[in-house]
Amino acid sequence: MAMVGMGQAPVIERGYRNPARPDLRMEVLTFTDLARRLPGDEFRRVHRLDFHHLTLVHSGEATGMVDFVDVPLRPGTLLYIRPGQVQRLPMTSGDAPADLDATVVLFTPDFPPRFSATARVTDDAFGPAYRLLGPDDHERFHRALADLAAEYTDLPEQDPEITKELLRQLLAALLLRIARLPASDGCAQAVTEEPYRLFRHELERSFAVLRQAHEYAARLGYSLKTLNRACQRATGHTAKQLVDDRVVLEAKRLLAHTDLPVAAVSDRLGFTEPTNFSKFFIRTTGLTPGAFRDTQH
Repeated sequence: MAMVGMGQAPVIERGYRNPARPDLRMEVLTFTDLARRLPGDEFRRVHRLDFHHLTLVHSGEATGMVDFVDVPLRPGTLLYIRPGQVQRLPMTSGDAPADLDATVVLFTPDFPPRFSATARVTDDAFGPAYRLLGPDDHERFHRALADLAAEYTDLPEQDPEITKELLRQLLAALLLRIARLPASDGCAQAVTEEPYRLFRHELERSFAVLRQAHEYAARLGYSLKTLNRACQRATGHTAKQLVDDRVVLEAKRLLAHTDLPVAAVSDRLGFTEPTNFSKFFIRTTGLTPGAFRDTQH
């Protein structure tokens, strides 16, 4: 675990380690267990994770934060935070941990088996941070998590290698259930065009060095028209809009959770001049980089 300065509220860049079973790269626990593990000051800070964090809320209501967007948590909410994202854990108005009955699954990127459908969930930087499940889906996910939790609890009593493999497969089944959930527009999430999926992957690799949509189209071997059409069908946005959104998100993360000068943030994101970065940030957010940083302190 490493801390990065953020004025009076430093972010914690948290790497994963199972405290009870250091050789196991996943864990199943309750939200109450998680809250007890973190001292008050640490719980209240913003965390940037290098592992996956899944939460299913069974009862209680609260508000969390993922990448500067408030997330309503209530019965049936399935929260999914991916590596690199930032979060603030849900608290009461008195800055104490929220009173939530929720199951939490933490796992490293290399723990679940890698299938094409599960990879679309785990690697999806544009995927939703949360979904509100209907009663039937909530019950299905609750049962799946209960099975996962039971095997996790029984690990010391069973053949460890077989049980670890079973945990990997049960986690994969959970991710497959997420993959087939309908998107907000009612379309199947799993039905995603290849140009868009390849673009998302390349965008995560190259957003700091490639800024123009036609550069991505050329690198992927598609025409710009084909790439834009795939992006608009999947998200309603052009490829250029998605590039800008990804760059501004990383800029916000760096401005809010590090003490890097604006010029250093500009350089890290591939801008040739800090003035160009400032103009871009103002155009996309309506704030100067310094003003945005002030709102986060």
